Amino acid sequence: MKQNANREIPLIFEDNHLLVVEKPVNIPTQEDRTGDPDMLTLLKADLKQRHHKPGNVFLGLIHRLDRPVGGVMAFAKTSKAASRLSDDVRTRNFAKSYLAVVRGTSVQSSGKLVHYLQKHPDSNTVSVVAKSAAGAKQAVLEYEVLGQEEGLSLLRIELHTGRPHQIRVQLSAIGCPLYGDQKYGAEVNRPGQQIALWSFRVALRHPTRQERMTFISAPPEQYPWLLWHDIIAEAARSADNSISASDGDKNTR
Repeated sequence: MKQNANREIPLIFEDNHLLVVEKPVNIPTQEDRTGDPDMLTLLKADLKQRHHKPGNVFLGLIHRLDRPVGGVMAFAKTSKAASRLSDDVRTRNFAKSYLAVVRGTSVQSSGKLVHYLQKHPDSNTVSVVAKSAAGAKQAVLEYEVLGQEEGLSLLRIELHTGRPHQIRVQLSAIGCPLYGDQKYGAEVNRPGQQIALWSFRVALRHPTRQERMTFISAPPEQYPWLLWHDIIAEAARSADNSISASDGDKNTR
């Protein structure tokens, strides 16, 4: 799915109601103050070109990924689909799993993290605060350690709430900042390192057929992900009824 001479966004699944793609790293989800090409704009332009659509193209944003984060991402192609999928997000019928590499190996084998987060728009940062703090919102995730190598740990994360920077802030708060995270782990990461956080799995109900669908996107085969190549491959294979980015355009309808 070519967007311009320098960008290519892999297509995982498409029908008349749903578009699922693999977001490349370092592309904003939607237009921001940088003015850099963003996912919504690029995908709308692609749909307009591929389907020869006149006028404006509708594409509903269902969930977001931080700019440096890549992986599976779902969009709605109709307003009805957008409404139904947004309802599922609110009622937690829209499941999101991530893979993350964190600094350190002292993290417990599994656990549930519950924090209250406060957003600071001026600095585009989020901090852990007391439940009673102004604007505090509960953030909940569960994690499982899949492997440990070279002073790093590979985690699979099930996200129960969708707060800005949630995974990055919560893991940093327990002393396990993400590999490459310059915002919440600058003391242990070098400038230029790519953050090791990946949207691995999205499970949703199709907005019209109501069938459960699972979409998978494996992180790139580069350090530090390569340390757990076999573990990640097995996790992708074991996802129930999954459609993966490697299946490509054969999932287009």
